[in-house]
Amino acid sequence: MKKLLFLAVFFIGFSALAQEDVKLNWLTDFEKAKKIAKKSNKPILIYFTGSDWCPPCKMLKEDFFYTEKFKEKAKDFVLVMADFPRRIDIITDDQRQENKKLARKYNTKNKFPNIVAVNHKGQELDNIMSYNMMRDTSRHYKFLEKIMENY
Repeated sequence: MKKLLFLAVFFIGFSALAQEDVKLNWLTDFEKAKKIAKKSNKPILIYFTGSDWCPPCKMLKEDFFYTEKFKEKAKDFVLVMADFPRRIDIITDDQRQENKKLARKYNTKNKFPNIVAVNHKGQELDNIMSYNMMRDTSRHYKFLEKIMENY
């Protein structure tokens, strides 16, 4: 039993370390992101997530955002995270209001996860909603490639 517990703790810890290796610069201030996007001539990716309650969001984070492959692709984008957690201690009330404002414009169907690409003016370029239980990220990488081809 002790060996089983040790192995479980080891693999959970290893998984957490692997995820920590991929550092991304997620902004939460959309106005700041637009300024950076204009200056760097990059599109913005807005990621709508329910970080503490949405199973597909958690899977997408692990399978897509926490990979070295995405880390490389992320260099071509300005990243914005709009989190809608159920726990009140994860984000501030001010941030919650800012995220709701973003969602009213870019996540009108209230779907999670949802990734919306916009230009520095805030004009929507495209979006991709949901994540499948097969855990296939190919659709998401094609989305990124399409954005870059047309930007």
